[in-house]
Amino acid sequence: MSVAPEHTATLLPGKPVAEAILADVAERVARLKAASVQPSLATVLVGDDDASAGYIRIKQRQAEELGFVSPHRHLPADATQADLHRVIEDFNADAGVHGLLVQYPVPGHLDYDLALAAVDPDKDVDGMHPLNMGRLALGLPGPLPCTPAGIEALLAHYEIPVAGREVVILGRGATLGRPLSILLAQKRPTANAAVTVVHTGVPDWDRYTRRAEILIAAAGVPGIIQPEHVRPGAVVIGGGVRYEGRRLLPDVDESCATVAGAITPRVGGVGPTTVAMLFRNAVAAAERQTGRRSG
Repeated sequence: MSVAPEHTATLLPGKPVAEAILADVAERVARLKAASVQPSLATVLVGDDDASAGYIRIKQRQAEELGFVSPHRHLPADATQADLHRVIEDFNADAGVHGLLVQYPVPGHLDYDLALAAVDPDKDVDGMHPLNMGRLALGLPGPLPCTPAGIEALLAHYEIPVAGREVVILGRGATLGRPLSILLAQKRPTANAAVTVVHTGVPDWDRYTRRAEILIAAAGVPGIIQPEHVRPGAVVIGGGVRYEGRRLLPDVDESCATVAGAITPRVGGVGPTTVAMLFRNAVAAAERQTGRRSG
């Protein structure tokens, strides 16, 4: 099937999805505060990376807008692993802190995975603690990894059928491709798909992407998805990105819009939904820890 040159895919921006999620979060925060519970999301930053500091500021502003308090600890770049763990342990022990975020990346001499494992899994708003990843694999309740959960929410928001369809994920990383494959295969109206995970170690990976009804790029390789890799009319979600300074370099080339039926924009696609899911995890943590589950 040839595609007319003037064809342009329907855009799937993340902002309306995030706004709907955050509106629900704000209502849940208001109910908690009416019951004399002040939701709290603590943040930890190590070092002076400008981008990381910027992300923390964005999350703190969003927390304030939603009604969270957001205690913060900023450690120097030469902080030791023990220094970082002491801060995590302090927040773990504080009953007034319901969610905890350790900003990634940390300086090279520190082990982020060790730090993440030290976080109380019930305060893990990233949904990446090993225990929570195990819960996801077993289909048990728990905080979900934010970017995969945001992609599922985006597909649901735009009423894109997923159940029974062929979904191909290019990328097997622990933060996106792998958990997303589990999430979209689970038996749920917004999931229940036939999911194939392929990666750049497979020489003919495009053989799989060209048959996908829903193609999700999660490789972190700028421009790896070109129009010839996309089935005409497919839904294309750009989840993987890299940064060159402050410039965002997505996996999906913008020219794919000439082939796809629907596609996330280069900027403002999955990113806003990821942040929204972090706050959904945070309010859910406050509800669990105070025995006030959302209705």
